[in-house]
Amino acid sequence: MKVNWGTAIVIAFAAFIAFIMYFVINMATNDKYNHDLVVEDYYQQELKFQTDIDKEENSKNLKTNVSWKKTKEGILVEFPKNLDVKKIKGTVFLYRPSNKKLDFEIPISLSDHNLLIPDNKLLDGRWNISIDWTYSNESYLYKEAINY
Repeated sequence: MKVNWGTAIVIAFAAFIAFIMYFVINMATNDKYNHDLVVEDYYQQELKFQTDIDKEENSKNLKTNVSWKKTKEGILVEFPKNLDVKKIKGTVFLYRPSNKKLDFEIPISLSDHNLLIPDNKLLDGRWNISIDWTYSNESYLYKEAINY
């Protein structure tokens, strides 16, 4: 049987479509390829994105911004020394990109300008830290990717 060029093109297109459909079905049905979003309420988070940008700009305009350092006890978050600690309210959210079950949030409760995140809650590796806080009705946001 002789195959002309028109038949060969149709066979090539059919083989290509079958190849692509195999991978689409394999990716959609195989639990190994889990398609979780970064956050469950992705679209609501996207709507408040401009608010987060404004908060980050407020943080950059401070004399000294929030900082952190790794200690034996955990992560020590330092708030600006020129602020009254009684007026600082907010939360610290730690996000683990590799496993969302390790994510956790800590309310900010300060007796001095430092907040300790205990070592027993942290595994070695990459974390995204997000500190959302207010001071005298002004909102601030500090975000950074850290390696613990």
